[in-house]
Amino acid sequence: MSQIEVANLAKYYYVHQKEPGLAGSLRSFVRRKYTDVRAVDGITFAIEPGEIVGFLGPNGAGKTTTLKVLSGLLYPTSGRATVLGYVPHHRAKEYLKRITLVMGQKQQLIWDLPAMETFLVNQAVYEVESAQFATTLAELTEMLELAPLLKKQVRKLSLGERMKCELAAALLHRPQVLFLDEPTIGLDVNMQANVRQFVADYNRRYGATVILTSHYMADVTALCKRIIIIDKGKILYDGDLPALIARLSPYKVVKVTLAEPLADGRLAAYGQVQARSDLEAELLVPRESTSQVAARLLMDLPVADVTIQEPPIETIIGQIFTRGTVTNQTPKGLPDL
Repeated sequence: MSQIEVANLAKYYYVHQKEPGLAGSLRSFVRRKYTDVRAVDGITFAIEPGEIVGFLGPNGAGKTTTLKVLSGLLYPTSGRATVLGYVPHHRAKEYLKRITLVMGQKQQLIWDLPAMETFLVNQAVYEVESAQFATTLAELTEMLELAPLLKKQVRKLSLGERMKCELAAALLHRPQVLFLDEPTIGLDVNMQANVRQFVADYNRRYGATVILTSHYMADVTALCKRIIIIDKGKILYDGDLPALIARLSPYKVVKVTLAEPLADGRLAAYGQVQARSDLEAELLVPRESTSQVAARLLMDLPVADVTIQEPPIETIIGQIFTRGTVTNQTPKGLPDL
């Protein structure tokens, strides 16, 4: 049975449109103009227990609104959503004790007190027994390396340290479903990697179901086999991430380091030259031919090194946002190999 089920879910806002300046302010008293904003517009999907699903889309696509509806913060305009068998906007006590929502741009920690004080407040709010609280806190402290941070005032923590404490505060009650909205925003590369590793460890240890939104594609590729792409409130794609890459980019990037300079014409016989310097080049090669092309390059040319890579996932996802649809996007000009 699916742990999260969404059917024709919609959330619309009725937004006042005000013209600028004093005249616009006066006119708004007499004749207000409104427009419908369809933040979420009839989406349907289901997520199984233990899945980590990437929920992707440009700014304003409806990602955060969807997570707020699923966590019970917003009442849907229409449609149906259930999580763990509960209707989120009913905000049943037992439901709220089994989920968590982490928003990278919001905080729940008490600013002028040590993080440990917030942990104790959450223990009382979620009615976590002392023995379980101590065990979970010890596990989270080990996984996130929190020991030096617990007694420091939150306002004296760095952004990365505060994010680790935010995650711990959100997970002390061992939720079964995690809604993570940009959990690595603003963090440096090392801290992003630490947060990703922690989410993977938590999922593995407790079998938690995770919906992750992020503009950092490294988060998605590291954690998610399945992605849902949403734009203008509608789902454009729901499925396997590697399959999407293979479908939209039927080529790979072959990076070549040369032992001596060569003319572009010689390299063009092996693939479409995307970038070139004196001793380095990037070629686009059909993915079914990459092994043979790499072998030919090593045999035919003065090659010092060759590597085969997938095209950047950011480029692929960006093309979907631009086109508003998922269609095959084969580069033009690839040689017949």
